[in-house]
Amino acid sequence: MIIAKTAKELKQVLMSEVKSDIKNPYYLIEEGEQVIFVISPGKNDPEFNKTIGYFSSFPGMQSYQALYGQGLMLMQRNDDNGEAKEFKVVTLSPGRAVAVPAGWGMVIVNTGNSFLVVLRNSFPEQRFEDSKPIIEKKGFVYYVIEKKGEISFKQNPNYSIHPQITTE
Repeated sequence: MIIAKTAKELKQVLMSEVKSDIKNPYYLIEEGEQVIFVISPGKNDPEFNKTIGYFSSFPGMQSYQALYGQGLMLMQRNDDNGEAKEFKVVTLSPGRAVAVPAGWGMVIVNTGNSFLVVLRNSFPEQRFEDSKPIIEKKGFVYYVIEKKGEISFKQNPNYSIHPQITTE
C-alpha cells in the first residue's frame, strides 16, 4: 500500500513561521513487515523537508537502513512531562543502518537534492506508533534548517528544555 502524506499534515510539525511548499512531502510504501519512506527533496522556507515522525512503544529496537539520498535521522527521548531528555542525530547515506531504541521518537529529514529513501525492517503495529507528542509540540526539540548554506539546528520554542545534541 502506498500512502502519500500531504503538506497540510506536515504543517502540524513545522516551524510556526514557515509555509509548506512541498505538495507531497513524503510517501510510505508498506509491504509485509517492511515500510519504505520516500522523502521529497526541498525546504519548507528554511526548514528541510521531513517526516512527521512518531514515538515508539514497541518493546524492541526498530531498524532502519538508508537506501538512496542524503539526510538525517533525528532521535529523541522525552521525560514523563513531555520535555526532551536526549536528542541524537545520525547522518544518513546509502547503506547506513540505524537502530532506534524502544521509547524513542524518530523523524527522518531530507537534507539532499534528491529523494531520500529509507527502509524500516521492522513493522510494529500502528498501536505502537504515537505522533501526538510531536504534533502537540509542533515538532522535535530542534528544527533542521539551512542557514548561510549550511545545515543548522534551531530550538523549538515549545520545549522548555533543550538537551545537548549528540551525533552517531
